[in-house]
Amino acid sequence: MTVLPHPSLQPYADAWTHSIEAISELVQPLPEGEWNRATPCPGWSVRDVVSHVIGIECEMLGDPRPIHTLPRDLRHVVDEFTRYMEVQVDVRRHHTAPEMTSELEYTLIRRTRQLRNEKRDPQTMVRGPLGEQVTLEHALQLRAFDVWIHEQDLRTALGRPGNLDSPGAVVVRDLLLAGLPKVVAKRAGAPANSAVVLDVHGPLEFMRTVRVDAAGRGTVDGTPSLGPAVTLAMDWETYVRLAAGRVRPAAVADRLKVEGDQELADAILANFAVTP
Repeated sequence: MTVLPHPSLQPYADAWTHSIEAISELVQPLPEGEWNRATPCPGWSVRDVVSHVIGIECEMLGDPRPIHTLPRDLRHVVDEFTRYMEVQVDVRRHHTAPEMTSELEYTLIRRTRQLRNEKRDPQTMVRGPLGEQVTLEHALQLRAFDVWIHEQDLRTALGRPGNLDSPGAVVVRDLLLAGLPKVVAKRAGAPANSAVVLDVHGPLEFMRTVRVDAAGRGTVDGTPSLGPAVTLAMDWETYVRLAAGRVRPAAVADRLKVEGDQELADAILANFAVTP
């Protein structure tokens, strides 16, 4: 285990290590054909997801971004964000299975060494995963989030479920819940002085209440609401898939239980996907 000098960074380092090692174990034995399997990540195969993970970790190491012109026919590349993300993916599209696994291993070794030697204060501003300035703590939190989500993409594609309650799952839960007030209050337009309850069961179990104050601002807490406008109940895996934009509400309707204002519930579910 990599032990960091700042305790606040440790949970993110542990979660990242756990997930990226799981990804490595998943893809190491894959024959060439399996690398082309589609994942729940729009437009991305198993190879593409692994390429993305390698590419972002290389950028966190300070490696220069590849100079690469994208083809024009990539339907899932729709804006500046997806274009930025696609460069590291497309540049590896013709790499073989051994090339992919050896680059992943090498990147993992380099990043683990970098983390082990990390002496900076958690509030130090660093280059984030998209080139923006974020705190070191938030950058590590985002990497832990990203690799766990992509581990799950790979598990879904390969039919190898697991690690739904791993350290990375806890990081993902906390980041997704932080985005919930915006979903309920701003995007779905929940009325002032109302409450919405999210009840999640399964490998990670929790109940949270989003309260919208008189000014229309949302906050989230763990205390129950006596008269919520809406209660949404679902299992943890469904929550992740919805909140990470991997599936539409209609596709998992049988795994959702809705009580209360149906119109507000539909608006919340339509705007459920959050990216931290």
